[in-house]
Amino acid sequence: MPTMTPYTDEVAKRRTFAIISHPDSGKTTLTEKLLLYGGVVNLAGAVAAKKNQRSTASDWMELERQRGISVSSTVLNFDYNGYKVNLLDTPGHKDFSEDTYRTLMAADSVIMLIDNAKGVETQTRKLFEVCRRRGIPLVTFINKMDRFGKEPLELIDELEEIFGLPTYPCNWPIGSGSNFQGVYDRQEKELHLFQRTEHGSYKAPLKVTDIHDESLKEIIPPNEYTQFLEELEILDGAGHAYDYDAYLAGTQNPVFFGSAVTNFGISQFLHHFLPMAPAPGPRETQANEWIAPDDKHFTGYIFKIQANMDPKHRDCVAFLRVCSGRFTRDMSVKHVRTGKTVRLTHSYKIVGQDRETVDDGYAGDIVGFSSNRGLFAIGDTVSDGPNAEYVAIPPFPPEVFATLRNKDTSKYKQYTKGLEQLSLEGAIQIITLKDSIDQNATVLAAVGQLQFEVAQYRLESEYGVATVMEQMPELTHARWVSGESEDVQALRGMNVQSAKDSQGRLMALFKGEWAMEYTIKQHPKIAFHTAPIN
Repeated sequence: MPTMTPYTDEVAKRRTFAIISHPDSGKTTLTEKLLLYGGVVNLAGAVAAKKNQRSTASDWMELERQRGISVSSTVLNFDYNGYKVNLLDTPGHKDFSEDTYRTLMAADSVIMLIDNAKGVETQTRKLFEVCRRRGIPLVTFINKMDRFGKEPLELIDELEEIFGLPTYPCNWPIGSGSNFQGVYDRQEKELHLFQRTEHGSYKAPLKVTDIHDESLKEIIPPNEYTQFLEELEILDGAGHAYDYDAYLAGTQNPVFFGSAVTNFGISQFLHHFLPMAPAPGPRETQANEWIAPDDKHFTGYIFKIQANMDPKHRDCVAFLRVCSGRFTRDMSVKHVRTGKTVRLTHSYKIVGQDRETVDDGYAGDIVGFSSNRGLFAIGDTVSDGPNAEYVAIPPFPPEVFATLRNKDTSKYKQYTKGLEQLSLEGAIQIITLKDSIDQNATVLAAVGQLQFEVAQYRLESEYGVATVMEQMPELTHARWVSGESEDVQALRGMNVQSAKDSQGRLMALFKGEWAMEYTIKQHPKIAFHTAPIN
């Protein structure tokens, strides 16, 4: 039998999961509805809410509210039926894939959201591959069944063909579009019929019945009811059986149907998903050792840093994933990278811009800390025990570059402080070109173009600094470099520029993929890396 510790029961209650999707699949709306059914909010906000409605809890940044998209991952905590839920809402846009990747590193399982009409889209495929490589258990929620789209069987076939995994539909929709009436729970053999509520802001009234209930003939058009029964027969006869161990191993994909905007299927999804989702498991250290979640020593690592969540105080919030032991507020821990002892005093759980003090936490919990600038970096490990350090979270090599200039030199301090804090978040990188003759311009690098727009917007809205940005379209690839000094010094040419990142690590910036491949061949004594070498 496994060893039981005082933390075993607490760990078993935790469910820490992320939601991934292509943009406009309804991810923020689904997040809001999970909060509604989780009892965090009494009125769910919608992305396209009217002015007198409540704004979404997960999109806390003003830019997100204006554009109706998520540009930063968000951590949301709530209790549901005895479970301690840590929900990680991630950006769907490809320009924010680095933030999503870091968030997935902190998750134990994933919900993949699919648009009923569009099926599997490009960004969803990329995020799925990240989950596959990490072996993260994944379930699919097919959304927007209140709109006409692809046939359910067609969507199931598409999922299996693209991802190469057998699926198991845990429920099955009754009707679609304006005739979408509810879902059939295949595991509990119950039919859940819903009534629409205004804007889907409140929990949908529910009627539970049997699929052979005579009253269904008055609710569901005869042809759709017949089709529903035929599809169930196909699933029972030719479909895959549910295999919980295969799900945990990432080799089976359970599927749910529903509509986040109308709340159809949300309560049933939570009812089934939380028991099936895995509790926190062991985490790997850089020494190739594994630390159990109920280990007596507290450990955790920083996977996200967010500046200006409280604009009045210009603070940075470092989000820590508790990996083992017990966190207690005001405890002293070892900052493994620096060797310093720090006190974790100002600890919170955060919903949007609202904060609530957290006094303790266990493996799987996400805790936010107000920290001084530069105290923490993404990937830092903290511990009250042995000097173990978790596997690092590598940055992505940048693919877009731009120069940034401060319009008002009298706001130099605000400009440098703003850039420093935003770069700590890991979305943009500040690069120094070796042969630059323009000392007044800052060179920024990022994974996606939209990151620059966000940085420029936030500098003005949060720090009062207006800037001018110019793209550097000629630069398309970057690699960190290592080797003998004289070899690295010789790395120059018409199609390559030498540079340093904010930590002083050497980089090479290339004018096109061909230039990068040619340069690598011409310099066999230099190593080129997609992540920095410390």
